[in-house]
Amino acid sequence: MDRLYATLPDRVAVVDVGDDETDVRERTTPTADASLQCIAVSPVDGDTVCCGTADHGLFRSADAGETWHAVDGIDHDRVTSLTCAPSGNGDVTWWAGTEPSRVYRSPAADAWTACDALTDLPSASSWAFPPRPHTHHVRWIEVDPHDPAHLYVAVEAGALVQTHDGGETWEDRVAGSRRDTHSMATHAGAPGRAYCAAGDGYAETTDGGETWHHPQEGLAHRYCWSVVVDPADPDHRLLSAARGATSAHRAGSAETYLYRKRGAAPWDRVDGLPTGEGVTRYVLAVGDEGFYALSNAGLFRAPDGEIWSRLPLSVPDDAAVAGLTAV
Repeated sequence: MDRLYATLPDRVAVVDVGDDETDVRERTTPTADASLQCIAVSPVDGDTVCCGTADHGLFRSADAGETWHAVDGIDHDRVTSLTCAPSGNGDVTWWAGTEPSRVYRSPAADAWTACDALTDLPSASSWAFPPRPHTHHVRWIEVDPHDPAHLYVAVEAGALVQTHDGGETWEDRVAGSRRDTHSMATHAGAPGRAYCAAGDGYAETTDGGETWHHPQEGLAHRYCWSVVVDPADPDHRLLSAARGATSAHRAGSAETYLYRKRGAAPWDRVDGLPTGEGVTRYVLAVGDEGFYALSNAGLFRAPDGEIWSRLPLSVPDDAAVAGLTAV
């Protein structure tokens, strides 16, 4: 059974998905007036959840979202990205990104250490988020499943950077990498491979981010938001995309689509769930029970990525969904 944590504008929902039934349990937000930004779950304890907000910092739950408490140690109120990954010997490491762009790490999600060298990179002076041009933030943190000290960190906007020593030192963006990365994926069966959905297009690497290539054939919409990869096949990818930011995020002018790519074949448009006019960008996740897609049109599941069914989760019509994760 998969457990999904869905971060909606007004609440966190927990969805347990089984073969025969689906149970949706509504949860209150970490704080009543918080704008939710991101969510992550421990891979060894599905009841331990962290949620980042736009103006109240980080919150932690030890009971699957029933109750929350504020977490100290992060110096900025806007927590824009979260992830958690095994670090060896049954332990996990939590990672958080903020606005302005900083990265923090923690062994238990309750005591955080800043990785200060990030802002010493040469490209840092050019980082800027267009809607608020005098700031920028960490949009995504992706941990290499083959090396827990190797992280890809996406700054919105300006750079996709890396660390190979757990945040002690950093490597700046390389030629060919995207400048406006929104989400990433890696694969446990494909060392060195990473997948990047960005506002300036799609990209992949097969050598741990040293070089990047840009398979765009068939992809009619190049403002890419969310990408996931089939756990059984590193050549099977799903991607959500729109023509631009306005059609991705604003329900009144939304027009977004879902694409699939297998091997070297071109991207194909995915049918079987709502896309196009009025649909905001899908946030994607993958678990033992298949692929998941969440937008203002609802929550959908496809065991094979092809035949989609709606799950019983109520989503606000004007929602720009923040996060979805499966454990």
